[in-house]
Amino acid sequence: MAGSRSTNYVDSDDCLLEYSYLFSPDLLRGKVAFITGGGSGIGFRIAEIFMRHGCNVAIGSRNTSRVEIAAKKLVQVTGGRCLSLCMDVRHVDEVSSAVEETVASLGLIDILVNNAAGNFLCPASSLSSKGFRTVMEIDTLGTFNTTKAVYERCFKQARGGIVVNLTATLGLRGQVMQVHAGCAKAAIDAMTRHLAVEWGPDAVRVNSLAPGPIEETEGMRRLGGSWARSAGLFQKLPLGRAGSKLDVAHAALFLASPAADYITGITLLVDGGSWLTTPNAFPDILPSAKL
Repeated sequence: MAGSRSTNYVDSDDCLLEYSYLFSPDLLRGKVAFITGGGSGIGFRIAEIFMRHGCNVAIGSRNTSRVEIAAKKLVQVTGGRCLSLCMDVRHVDEVSSAVEETVASLGLIDILVNNAAGNFLCPASSLSSKGFRTVMEIDTLGTFNTTKAVYERCFKQARGGIVVNLTATLGLRGQVMQVHAGCAKAAIDAMTRHLAVEWGPDAVRVNSLAPGPIEETEGMRRLGGSWARSAGLFQKLPLGRAGSKLDVAHAALFLASPAADYITGITLLVDGGSWLTTPNAFPDILPSAKL
């Protein structure tokens, strides 16, 4: 049954044990998607759902073995085509090579999902310039590098295309220990709006997708998810639960589909309303945190 825990929650980076279609299985038939950070977590689930809907997918990661294993799992379960790519979004030459390899193997890219990211908990007073710069480079610069490469090779000259940028709700109110990630994601949201305006005449749609607390992700494990779950924090959210990777993947599928043909330049929040009610400072929700 769609929405059941057995469908939505998978502890490891594995495909869903069962899947009930909410959209036509042919929704993305014949399309090619390029997904950064696609070897694990939310990126892996987006790749799976896209492939279940007929899309051929290229997934990129700095971890060669991880992305190769992920691609094999995806092909085995969905029967689709999945190309694994070793790349670092901070390096323009690696991004360009990965895009060229994708075009050669799968054809011109129709959909880009910028999912690669880095994050950790750190008070601003203890955050080094290097730590701040690293997150900005992976998240913001990496998003720009990949988007520009795909636009130049596949989207421009009115062929069109779709960009979905994974961001976060961190910058909506401000949050302790997250100045680096909040700034990086807010910059991507701004980039989304600028590119939506500039590239709209080329039939390119650019949107952001901002997940809230999502179960069984590396981010949740690093950012106090276990404590929040045991403390019953998720039950206090407006929708009464944490999200699943499938929730985010379905939102990405919508933004990448013809159903969103007149939507560009937005940030779609997929957080169960958590940004409206969740305590805003980590000491309130994670007592072990030290400022």
